[in-house]
Amino acid sequence: MRIGFLFNHDQIHQVAHSLPIAIALAKGGFDGQVIVATTNDRLAAEVERLAGPWLGSAIQHVRLTLAPRSARIAGLLGRLIPAGKLMLYRDNLDFFRSLDMLVVAEKTSLLLKTRYGLDNLFMVHTRHGAGDRAIGFDKASARFDHVLCSGEKIRRRLIVEAGVDPDTISIVGYPKFDMVRQAGRTHHLTRERPVVLYNPHVSPHLSSWYRHGRDVLDFFGCHDDRELIFAPHVMLFERPFVLTIDRLTVNRAGTIENRYLHGDNIHFDLGSRASTDMSYTMAADIYLGDASSQIYEFLLQPRPCIFLNSHGIKWQGDPNFTHWQAGEVITDPGELGAALGRADALHRDHYRAVQARLFNESFDLDGRPSSDRAADVIASLAERRRTSGTHRPAVRAA
Repeated sequence: MRIGFLFNHDQIHQVAHSLPIAIALAKGGFDGQVIVATTNDRLAAEVERLAGPWLGSAIQHVRLTLAPRSARIAGLLGRLIPAGKLMLYRDNLDFFRSLDMLVVAEKTSLLLKTRYGLDNLFMVHTRHGAGDRAIGFDKASARFDHVLCSGEKIRRRLIVEAGVDPDTISIVGYPKFDMVRQAGRTHHLTRERPVVLYNPHVSPHLSSWYRHGRDVLDFFGCHDDRELIFAPHVMLFERPFVLTIDRLTVNRAGTIENRYLHGDNIHFDLGSRASTDMSYTMAADIYLGDASSQIYEFLLQPRPCIFLNSHGIKWQGDPNFTHWQAGEVITDPGELGAALGRADALHRDHYRAVQARLFNESFDLDGRPSSDRAADVIASLAERRRTSGTHRPAVRAA
Protein backbone atom coordinates (compact mmCIF):
# COMPACT_ATOMS: atom_id res chain seq x y z
CA MET A 1 0.00 0.00 0.00
CA ARG A 2 1.26 3.48 -0.95
CA ILE A 3 -0.13 6.34 1.11
CA GLY A 4 0.78 9.84 0.00
CA PHE A 5 0.62 13.05 2.02
CA LEU A 6 0.54 16.11 -0.22
CA PHE A 7 1.64 19.65 0.67
CA ASN A 8 0.85 21.98 -2.21
CA HIS A 9 0.64 25.59 -1.03
CA ASP A 10 2.60 28.83 -1.10
CA GLN A 11 2.97 28.88 2.67
CA ILE A 12 3.69 26.26 5.37
CA HIS A 13 0.63 26.72 7.58
CA GLN A 14 -1.05 23.45 6.56
CA VAL A 15 1.95 21.18 7.19
CA ALA A 16 1.38 20.67 10.92
CA HIS A 17 -2.20 19.55 10.33
CA SER A 18 -1.32 16.34 8.50
CA LEU A 19 2.43 15.69 8.66
CA PRO A 20 2.12 14.45 12.28
CA ILE A 21 -0.16 11.70 10.95
CA ALA A 22 2.48 10.55 8.46
CA ILE A 23 5.06 10.48 11.24
CA ALA A 24 2.71 8.52 13.49
CA LEU A 25 2.14 5.97 10.71
CA ALA A 26 5.89 5.55 10.32
CA LYS A 27 6.49 5.26 14.06
CA GLY A 28 3.71 2.71 14.34
CA GLY A 29 5.40 0.42 11.81
CA PHE A 30 2.83 0.79 9.04
CA ASP A 31 3.22 -2.13 6.64
CA GLY A 32 3.37 -0.10 3.48
CA GLN A 33 4.95 3.00 1.99
CA VAL A 34 4.44 6.43 3.53
CA ILE A 35 5.25 9.16 1.02
CA VAL A 36 5.33 12.90 1.69
CA ALA A 37 5.15 15.07 -1.44
CA THR A 38 6.09 18.76 -1.38
CA THR A 39 5.87 21.30 -4.18
CA ASN A 40 8.32 24.08 -3.26
CA ASP A 41 11.48 24.67 -1.24
CA ARG A 42 9.62 26.35 1.61
CA LEU A 43 7.38 23.34 2.18
CA ALA A 44 10.24 20.89 1.76
CA ALA A 45 12.31 22.67 4.41
CA GLU A 46 9.44 22.65 6.90
CA VAL A 47 8.73 18.96 6.31
CA GLU A 48 12.41 18.14 6.74
CA ARG A 49 12.57 20.17 9.96
CA LEU A 50 9.53 18.57 11.55
CA ALA A 51 9.92 14.98 10.34
CA GLY A 52 13.62 14.82 11.17
CA PRO A 53 15.21 11.37 10.84
CA TRP A 54 11.93 9.73 9.86
CA LEU A 55 12.26 11.41 6.48
CA GLY A 56 14.35 9.27 4.18
CA SER A 57 14.03 6.22 6.41
CA ALA A 58 10.43 5.25 7.15
CA ILE A 59 9.03 8.17 5.16
CA GLN A 60 9.87 8.81 1.51
CA HIS A 61 10.11 12.45 0.46
CA VAL A 62 9.09 13.29 -3.13
CA ARG A 63 9.59 16.74 -4.64
CA LEU A 64 6.88 17.40 -7.24
CA THR A 65 7.60 19.97 -9.94
CA LEU A 66 5.84 21.72 -12.80
CA ALA A 67 6.46 20.98 -16.44
CA PRO A 68 8.53 23.76 -18.13
CA ARG A 69 5.51 25.30 -19.87
CA SER A 70 3.49 25.29 -16.66
CA ALA A 71 6.39 26.87 -14.79
CA ARG A 72 6.48 29.71 -17.30
CA ILE A 73 2.75 30.31 -16.93
CA ALA A 74 3.02 30.18 -13.15
CA GLY A 75 5.82 32.71 -13.32
CA LEU A 76 3.58 35.11 -15.21
CA LEU A 77 0.41 34.64 -13.17
CA GLY A 78 1.71 33.54 -9.79
CA ARG A 79 1.74 37.00 -8.23
CA LEU A 80 -2.01 37.26 -8.76
CA ILE A 81 -3.41 33.69 -8.59
CA PRO A 82 -2.08 30.30 -7.41
CA ALA A 83 -1.60 29.08 -10.98
CA GLY A 84 1.28 26.74 -10.18
CA LYS A 85 -0.65 25.12 -7.38
CA LEU A 86 -3.49 24.28 -9.76
CA MET A 87 -1.36 23.05 -12.67
CA LEU A 88 0.73 20.81 -10.46
CA TYR A 89 -1.94 18.11 -10.42
CA ARG A 90 -2.03 17.79 -14.19
CA ASP A 91 1.75 17.72 -14.44
CA ASN A 92 2.13 14.92 -11.88
CA LEU A 93 -0.72 12.56 -12.69
CA ASP A 94 1.61 9.56 -12.90
CA PHE A 95 2.64 10.11 -9.30
CA PHE A 96 -0.95 10.42 -8.10
CA ARG A 97 -1.96 7.32 -10.07
CA SER A 98 0.73 5.36 -8.26
CA LEU A 99 -0.93 5.94 -4.87
CA ASP A 100 -3.52 3.86 -3.08
CA MET A 101 -4.50 6.73 -0.83
CA LEU A 102 -3.87 10.48 -0.76
CA VAL A 103 -4.09 12.48 2.47
CA VAL A 104 -4.50 16.25 2.12
CA ALA A 105 -5.29 19.26 4.31
CA GLU A 106 -6.95 21.33 1.57
CA LYS A 107 -9.60 20.89 -1.13
CA THR A 108 -8.02 21.95 -4.42
CA SER A 109 -6.64 18.42 -4.68
CA LEU A 110 -10.18 17.29 -5.49
CA LEU A 111 -9.29 18.33 -9.06
CA LEU A 112 -7.70 14.90 -9.28
CA LYS A 113 -11.20 13.44 -9.16
CA THR A 114 -13.35 16.14 -10.73
CA ARG A 115 -11.02 17.22 -13.52
CA TYR A 116 -8.49 14.48 -14.13
CA GLY A 117 -10.54 11.35 -13.69
CA LEU A 118 -8.79 9.67 -10.78
CA ASP A 119 -12.17 8.58 -9.49
CA ASN A 120 -10.83 5.58 -7.60
CA LEU A 121 -8.01 7.37 -5.78
CA PHE A 122 -9.05 7.17 -2.12
CA MET A 123 -8.73 10.67 -0.71
CA VAL A 124 -8.68 11.59 2.98
CA HIS A 125 -9.20 15.18 4.09
CA THR A 126 -7.55 16.18 7.37
CA ARG A 127 -8.81 19.79 7.23
CA HIS A 128 -6.58 22.56 8.59
CA GLY A 129 -7.97 24.22 11.66
CA ALA A 130 -11.11 23.98 13.74
CA GLY A 131 -12.63 27.27 12.68
CA ASP A 132 -16.18 28.28 11.90
CA ARG A 133 -15.97 29.79 8.41
CA ALA A 134 -18.68 28.62 6.02
CA ILE A 135 -16.16 27.52 3.39
CA GLY A 136 -15.02 24.78 5.76
CA PHE A 137 -18.43 23.15 5.43
CA ASP A 138 -19.19 23.51 1.75
CA LYS A 139 -20.32 20.65 -0.51
CA ALA A 140 -16.75 19.92 -1.61
CA SER A 141 -16.14 18.18 1.72
CA ALA A 142 -18.55 15.42 0.68
CA ARG A 143 -16.39 14.55 -2.34
CA PHE A 144 -13.66 13.11 -0.13
CA ASP A 145 -13.76 9.42 0.64
CA HIS A 146 -13.07 10.07 4.30
CA VAL A 147 -12.78 13.16 6.51
CA LEU A 148 -10.82 13.46 9.74
CA CYS A 149 -12.03 16.17 12.09
CA SER A 150 -11.13 17.58 15.47
CA GLY A 151 -14.39 17.40 17.38
CA GLU A 152 -18.15 17.07 17.48
CA LYS A 153 -18.84 20.63 16.30
CA ILE A 154 -17.00 19.97 13.05
CA ARG A 155 -18.61 16.56 12.57
CA ARG A 156 -22.11 17.94 13.08
CA ARG A 157 -21.68 20.77 10.59
CA LEU A 158 -20.08 18.48 8.00
CA ILE A 159 -23.14 16.24 8.13
CA VAL A 160 -25.80 18.96 8.24
CA GLU A 161 -24.29 21.61 5.96
CA ALA A 162 -21.89 19.74 3.66
CA GLY A 163 -23.91 16.56 3.31
CA VAL A 164 -21.02 14.31 4.34
CA ASP A 165 -21.98 10.69 5.07
CA PRO A 166 -21.55 10.20 8.85
CA ASP A 167 -19.88 6.85 8.19
CA THR A 168 -17.06 8.61 6.36
CA ILE A 169 -16.14 10.94 9.24
CA SER A 170 -13.74 10.13 12.07
CA ILE A 171 -13.15 12.38 15.07
CA VAL A 172 -9.43 12.18 15.87
CA GLY A 173 -8.59 15.32 17.81
CA TYR A 174 -6.05 17.88 16.60
CA PRO A 175 -2.70 16.53 15.35
CA LYS A 176 -1.18 20.01 15.27
CA PHE A 177 -1.24 20.07 19.06
CA ASP A 178 1.02 17.01 19.05
CA MET A 179 3.50 18.69 16.74
CA VAL A 180 3.66 21.81 18.90
CA ARG A 181 4.41 19.73 21.98
CA GLN A 182 7.07 17.70 20.19
CA ALA A 183 8.82 20.38 18.12
CA GLY A 184 8.34 23.34 20.44
CA ARG A 185 7.64 26.92 19.51
CA THR A 186 10.12 28.92 17.45
CA HIS A 187 9.65 32.34 19.04
CA HIS A 188 9.74 33.17 22.72
CA LEU A 189 8.92 36.63 24.00
CA THR A 190 10.75 38.40 26.77
CA ARG A 191 8.45 41.18 27.82
CA GLU A 192 7.53 43.42 30.71
CA ARG A 193 4.19 44.58 29.33
CA PRO A 194 0.99 42.65 28.56
CA VAL A 195 1.01 41.26 25.01
CA VAL A 196 -1.86 41.52 22.54
CA LEU A 197 -1.88 39.31 19.45
CA TYR A 198 -3.59 40.93 16.45
CA ASN A 199 -4.38 38.12 14.00
CA PRO A 200 -6.56 39.41 11.12
CA HIS A 201 -7.75 36.99 8.48
CA VAL A 202 -6.86 37.19 4.80
CA SER A 203 -10.37 37.16 3.25
CA PRO A 204 -11.44 40.72 2.31
CA HIS A 205 -15.10 40.12 3.17
CA LEU A 206 -14.24 38.91 6.69
CA SER A 207 -10.94 40.50 7.68
CA SER A 208 -10.64 43.62 9.80
CA TRP A 209 -7.30 44.52 8.21
CA TYR A 210 -8.47 46.29 5.05
CA ARG A 211 -10.80 48.71 6.81
CA HIS A 212 -9.43 49.01 10.33
CA GLY A 213 -6.01 47.37 10.52
CA ARG A 214 -3.91 50.52 10.37
CA ASP A 215 -6.13 52.13 12.98
CA VAL A 216 -5.30 49.21 15.27
CA LEU A 217 -1.60 49.75 14.65
CA ASP A 218 -2.03 53.47 15.29
CA PHE A 219 -3.71 52.74 18.61
CA PHE A 220 -0.84 50.65 19.90
CA GLY A 221 1.67 53.10 18.48
CA CYS A 222 0.13 55.72 20.78
CA HIS A 223 -0.36 53.40 23.77
CA ASP A 224 2.90 51.70 24.65
CA ASP A 225 1.66 50.25 27.93
CA ARG A 226 1.00 47.06 25.97
CA GLU A 227 2.98 45.18 23.37
CA LEU A 228 1.39 44.17 20.10
CA ILE A 229 2.25 41.17 17.96
CA PHE A 230 0.93 41.79 14.48
CA ALA A 231 0.84 38.27 13.01
CA PRO A 232 -1.92 38.09 10.39
CA HIS A 233 -2.89 35.09 8.30
CA VAL A 234 0.28 34.10 6.47
CA MET A 235 -1.34 34.67 3.07
CA LEU A 236 -2.40 38.28 3.74
CA PHE A 237 0.81 39.79 2.35
CA GLU A 238 1.88 36.87 0.14
CA ARG A 239 0.64 38.48 -3.11
CA PRO A 240 -0.04 42.08 -4.18
CA PHE A 241 -3.77 41.28 -4.38
CA VAL A 242 -5.89 38.98 -2.26
CA LEU A 243 -8.52 37.00 -4.15
CA THR A 244 -11.00 34.78 -2.33
CA ILE A 245 -13.31 32.25 -3.93
CA ASP A 246 -15.81 31.48 -1.15
CA ARG A 247 -17.28 34.92 -1.83
CA LEU A 248 -15.63 36.36 -4.90
CA THR A 249 -13.75 39.37 -3.56
CA VAL A 250 -10.42 41.03 -4.28
CA ASN A 251 -8.47 43.62 -2.32
CA ARG A 252 -4.96 44.85 -1.61
CA ALA A 253 -3.34 44.30 1.74
CA GLY A 254 -0.95 47.11 0.90
CA THR A 255 2.30 47.68 2.78
CA ILE A 256 3.33 48.38 6.35
CA GLU A 257 4.20 52.08 6.53
CA ASN A 258 7.51 53.07 8.05
CA ARG A 259 5.89 55.02 10.85
CA TYR A 260 4.81 51.74 12.48
CA LEU A 261 8.36 50.41 12.59
CA HIS A 262 9.85 53.03 14.88
CA GLY A 263 8.18 52.12 18.17
CA ASP A 264 9.46 49.45 20.53
CA ASN A 265 6.11 47.87 21.41
CA ILE A 266 4.94 46.48 18.05
CA HIS A 267 6.38 43.26 16.64
CA PHE A 268 5.60 42.46 12.99
CA ASP A 269 5.54 38.95 11.56
CA LEU A 270 3.97 38.66 8.11
CA GLY A 271 4.56 34.97 7.61
CA SER A 272 7.46 33.34 9.45
CA ARG A 273 7.35 29.87 10.96
CA ALA A 274 6.38 31.42 14.30
CA SER A 275 3.11 32.57 12.69
CA THR A 276 2.12 28.95 12.09
CA ASP A 277 3.48 26.94 15.03
CA MET A 278 1.39 28.53 17.81
CA SER A 279 4.34 30.56 19.13
CA TYR A 280 2.21 33.68 19.28
CA THR A 281 -1.09 32.13 20.28
CA MET A 282 0.69 30.55 23.26
CA ALA A 283 2.64 33.68 24.21
CA ALA A 284 -0.01 36.41 24.05
CA ASP A 285 -2.13 37.61 26.96
CA ILE A 286 -5.05 38.84 24.81
CA TYR A 287 -6.26 37.77 21.38
CA LEU A 288 -7.54 40.42 18.95
CA GLY A 289 -8.94 39.08 15.69
CA ASP A 290 -11.85 38.48 13.38
CA ALA A 291 -12.34 35.24 11.40
CA SER A 292 -9.13 33.22 11.81
CA SER A 293 -9.36 29.65 13.10
CA GLN A 294 -6.26 30.40 15.19
CA ILE A 295 -8.66 31.64 17.86
CA TYR A 296 -9.35 28.01 18.74
CA GLU A 297 -5.64 27.28 19.09
CA PHE A 298 -5.42 30.31 21.38
CA LEU A 299 -8.16 28.79 23.55
CA LEU A 300 -5.90 25.86 24.41
CA GLN A 301 -5.04 28.18 27.30
CA PRO A 302 -8.15 30.30 28.04
CA ARG A 303 -7.39 34.04 28.02
CA PRO A 304 -9.26 37.25 27.15
CA CYS A 305 -10.36 37.78 23.55
CA ILE A 306 -11.66 40.77 21.59
CA PHE A 307 -13.16 40.56 18.09
CA LEU A 308 -13.30 43.39 15.58
CA ASN A 309 -16.48 43.29 13.50
CA SER A 310 -15.38 45.64 10.72
CA HIS A 311 -18.17 44.65 8.33
CA GLY A 312 -21.19 45.10 10.59
CA ILE A 313 -21.99 41.39 10.45
CA LYS A 314 -25.16 40.22 12.21
CA TRP A 315 -23.27 37.46 13.93
CA GLN A 316 -25.43 36.38 16.87
CA GLY A 317 -26.77 32.90 16.20
CA ASP A 318 -24.64 32.50 13.07
CA PRO A 319 -22.57 29.27 13.31
CA ASN A 320 -19.91 30.85 11.09
CA PHE A 321 -19.12 33.24 13.95
CA THR A 322 -19.50 30.93 16.92
CA HIS A 323 -16.00 31.92 18.03
CA TRP A 324 -17.17 35.48 18.64
CA GLN A 325 -18.90 34.14 21.74
CA ALA A 326 -15.43 33.81 23.30
CA GLY A 327 -14.96 37.53 23.95
CA GLU A 328 -16.32 41.03 23.48
CA VAL A 329 -17.18 42.07 19.92
CA ILE A 330 -16.47 45.68 18.93
CA THR A 331 -17.21 47.41 15.65
CA ASP A 332 -14.58 50.16 15.56
CA PRO A 333 -10.96 50.55 16.74
CA GLY A 334 -12.13 53.59 18.70
CA GLU A 335 -13.65 51.11 21.16
CA LEU A 336 -10.38 49.22 21.59
CA GLY A 337 -9.02 51.09 24.60
CA ALA A 338 -12.14 50.56 26.70
CA ALA A 339 -12.43 46.93 25.57
CA LEU A 340 -8.85 46.22 26.60
CA GLY A 341 -9.49 47.87 29.95
CA ARG A 342 -12.36 45.54 30.82
CA ALA A 343 -11.12 42.40 29.06
CA ASP A 344 -9.67 40.68 32.13
CA ALA A 345 -12.78 41.19 34.25
CA LEU A 346 -15.14 40.10 31.50
CA HIS A 347 -13.04 37.03 30.89
CA ARG A 348 -13.01 36.08 34.56
CA ASP A 349 -16.71 36.70 35.13
CA HIS A 350 -18.17 35.34 31.90
CA TYR A 351 -16.07 34.40 28.90
CA ARG A 352 -13.74 31.86 30.51
CA ALA A 353 -16.63 29.41 30.98
CA VAL A 354 -17.84 30.05 27.42
CA GLN A 355 -14.36 29.42 26.05
CA ALA A 356 -14.15 26.08 27.84
CA ARG A 357 -17.41 25.01 26.21
CA LEU A 358 -16.35 26.16 22.76
CA PHE A 359 -13.00 24.41 23.07
CA ASN A 360 -14.55 21.12 24.15
CA GLU A 361 -17.05 21.23 21.28
CA SER A 362 -14.23 21.88 18.80
CA PHE A 363 -11.60 19.43 20.08
CA ASP A 364 -12.05 15.84 21.21
CA LEU A 365 -8.83 15.28 23.16
CA ASP A 366 -8.75 12.02 25.11
CA GLY A 367 -5.19 12.01 26.39
CA ARG A 368 -3.88 9.96 23.47
CA PRO A 369 -1.91 11.80 20.75
CA SER A 370 -4.32 12.94 18.06
CA SER A 371 -1.83 11.98 15.36
CA ASP A 372 -1.84 8.38 16.63
CA ARG A 373 -5.64 8.30 16.52
CA ALA A 374 -5.64 9.65 12.97
CA ALA A 375 -2.92 7.20 11.89
CA ASP A 376 -4.99 4.31 13.23
CA VAL A 377 -7.97 5.43 11.15
CA ILE A 378 -5.86 5.71 8.00
CA ALA A 379 -4.17 2.36 8.59
CA SER A 380 -7.58 0.76 9.08
CA LEU A 381 -8.91 2.32 5.88
CA ALA A 382 -5.81 1.12 4.02
CA GLU A 383 -6.20 -2.42 5.32
CA ARG A 384 -9.86 -2.44 4.31
CA ARG A 385 -8.92 -1.43 0.79
CA ARG A 386 -6.10 -3.96 0.63
CA THR A 387 -8.25 -6.88 1.70
CA SER A 388 -11.11 -5.84 -0.56
CA GLY A 389 -8.78 -5.74 -3.57
CA THR A 390 -9.60 -2.11 -4.40
CA HIS A 391 -6.13 -0.61 -3.91
CA ARG A 392 -4.29 1.00 -6.79
CA PRO A 393 -6.96 0.28 -9.40
CA ALA A 394 -6.67 1.15 -13.05
CA VAL A 395 -7.94 4.66 -13.76
CA ARG A 396 -8.98 6.26 -16.99
CA ALA A 397 -6.57 8.67 -18.60
CA ALA A 398 -7.03 12.39 -18.15
